[in-house]
Amino acid sequence: MPITVPAYGKEAAGRLASMADVTADDGALRRFLHGLPGVDAVGLEARAATLGTRSVKTTAKAYAIDLAVSMIDLTTLEGADTPGKVRALCAKGINPDPTDRTAPKVAAICVYPDMVATAKEALGDSGIHVASVATAFPAGRVALPVKLADTRDAVAAGADEIDMVIDRGAFLSGRYLAVFEEIKAVKEACARPDGSAAHLKVIFETGELQTYDNVRRVSWLAMLAGADFIKTSTGKVAVNATPPVTLLMLEAVRDFHAATGVQVGVKPAGGIRTTKDAIKYLVMVNETLGTPWLTADWFRFGASSLLNDLLMQRQKLSTGRYSGPDYVTVD
Repeated sequence: MPITVPAYGKEAAGRLASMADVTADDGALRRFLHGLPGVDAVGLEARAATLGTRSVKTTAKAYAIDLAVSMIDLTTLEGADTPGKVRALCAKGINPDPTDRTAPKVAAICVYPDMVATAKEALGDSGIHVASVATAFPAGRVALPVKLADTRDAVAAGADEIDMVIDRGAFLSGRYLAVFEEIKAVKEACARPDGSAAHLKVIFETGELQTYDNVRRVSWLAMLAGADFIKTSTGKVAVNATPPVTLLMLEAVRDFHAATGVQVGVKPAGGIRTTKDAIKYLVMVNETLGTPWLTADWFRFGASSLLNDLLMQRQKLSTGRYSGPDYVTVD
């Protein structure tokens, strides 16, 4: 079942319509994006570092661990993926800790488009969503018709969410309107015959965008084009999610919501491996966007290896003993 997100109210729709001139042509979009305030890199990194030092007490830590588990997009994106591997991952997503049935389910299982039907069948009525990377993930170096066909195939197979990658080459060469139109086209390809639609997560690959200013610009560009979520990375490059970049994207979401009334989710992906790291990100969400975003509807972790550490820390809190990695299943 797709995540339920309220339709835009009249006020939000009106505010969005008032910004239509921003995307009327390439020149207008360029002026708008380059007119956004420049990022104070020193201040951003200092703020991210400060938020990472917040102390979280035991009861709050237990809540945070369960919340983080419920926000994970459990992922397998390898050339050697098999139906059996996908079914095993789905079983783990439904019941992460076989020794403790109170452990929450994950938010989604993320697979390549050809594995969507397998994941959908394996998850059944569990309530866990099926996410699929499309648009020639991770490089995105194919023609738009191929990207749209990839998206439609995944949606037709039952995907609840589509994770698309932007054309970083187009963005870095300043062809902002081309990137905007591509996101819009993929968004339209997420529609189903019954009038519903898969949610669209737009992946920036921030490790390739070179500057914080570019991260702010691409965040606004994607949200103007209709992204339901903005996502840092594919997890397939050397530099993936970082606290400063994620904080900057959270701030962009906050400012976009203030300007339009439209709520957009955020997904840091790649390189988040420990419970301590996950809690730092949750603190950033709470301090920047507040409790409305502290739910799997609006914040996700793209970090499968994180789940095992969360489960080990969860076991330690409940038993007083640290079990070790042999006590959780290997993804």
